[in-house]
Amino acid sequence: MKINVLLIGSGGREHAIAWKLAQSPLLEKLYIAPGNAGTRLHGENVAISETDFGAIKQFVLKNNINLVVVGPEEPLVRGIHDFFLADAVLKEIPVVGPTQSGAVLEGSKDFSKQFMARHQIPTAKYETFTAGTFDKALNFLKTLQPPYVLKADGLAAGKGVLILTGFDETVSELRNMLFDKKFGEASAKVVIEEFLHGIEMSAFVLTDGKNYCLLPSAKDYKRVGNGDTGLNTGGMGAVSPVPFADTEFMQKVENRIIRPTIVGLQKENIPYQGFIFFGLMNVAGDPYVIEYNVRMGDPETEVVMPLLKGDLLEAFLSLKSQELNRVKLEIANQTAVCVMMVSGGYPNSYEKGFQIHGVECVEDCLAFYAGAKFDFSTQTAITSGGRVLAVTALAGYLEEAMQKAYSLVSKIDFNKKYFRQDIGKDLLELE
Repeated sequence: MKINVLLIGSGGREHAIAWKLAQSPLLEKLYIAPGNAGTRLHGENVAISETDFGAIKQFVLKNNINLVVVGPEEPLVRGIHDFFLADAVLKEIPVVGPTQSGAVLEGSKDFSKQFMARHQIPTAKYETFTAGTFDKALNFLKTLQPPYVLKADGLAAGKGVLILTGFDETVSELRNMLFDKKFGEASAKVVIEEFLHGIEMSAFVLTDGKNYCLLPSAKDYKRVGNGDTGLNTGGMGAVSPVPFADTEFMQKVENRIIRPTIVGLQKENIPYQGFIFFGLMNVAGDPYVIEYNVRMGDPETEVVMPLLKGDLLEAFLSLKSQELNRVKLEIANQTAVCVMMVSGGYPNSYEKGFQIHGVECVEDCLAFYAGAKFDFSTQTAITSGGRVLAVTALAGYLEEAMQKAYSLVSKIDFNKKYFRQDIGKDLLELE
């Protein structure tokens, strides 16, 4: 039997997931709420907000939806899965993504650090503070060496982590977070942790709460400027797999981090069916957890999905019955490189509404739309956000994938486009 699927979200991550789901012989119809200029190529966009649970319910019932896949974190942290389980009509419809009790792994930095401590999962030394314990926070800061890491406890749209070198500047920013609510209620509590020296990477699993499938590793590039300079962004590109994440290193990741996390969720009676993103630091060959995310990353999804062989929809359908171990999701023996094309000025203010040209030139590459919508009057995609388009190329080795990706980037154009020119360059010597 073929099924109807509703995918929730509007970014490059959702375009990549939609692209993969559309390949499944099990799919009858794919809907994306609200979607973007790219997701419409693989299904039907519907103008529903990702956090409007009432409208989502009505759509699911009206369109005979058999499976709901949640892309971004906010609906999960707000409890969309719980909303389905609590509804007599919706409760039998599987939702890919954890319940609120699992989503708190991303929704609260303090909870996730406590969870890691309870289950002996390696992470940086930390303490959590509020405005009422500001003096204790200053004393804890004095025990650390710079740079200093401040993390807003709650969701802050990817902007709630500050890495600062000066003690006085750190105290000032901590005051801004706790007293002036720099990140709103998200920084009512602030986690202060030691800075780990090493190379960042990400590991991903799809889990049914008992079994898990390890997905390709990835490294993303957060800073807006070449050489990892400038402001933090939502991600300027990604590479998968990571050269240093060899069999020995990934065995450590599984034994010390992934398995203890899955077992920890079971011990704490936290049902979890969906993706887990492990933000990791490789410290002299040993993995430490920087953070958990309860969904796939963006732009990491744009390099992970093209490397997956097998039926992702079949894997999703196995989660509710905890039979993921019966599904084969293999990984292609290739390297994927993604370059994010952004609006000039991003991550600060930028203009939008510009036509995007040249995507039709895509050969040997994939173009995943992010901040772009389709203009029906001109029948063209136009820029609608900061991160506009993720260009992904696959090849047998890293340098070739980089050349392919940048070759296509040069053919795609929109007014005031910008992109980093060094995605993957730092990893060439590690390959």
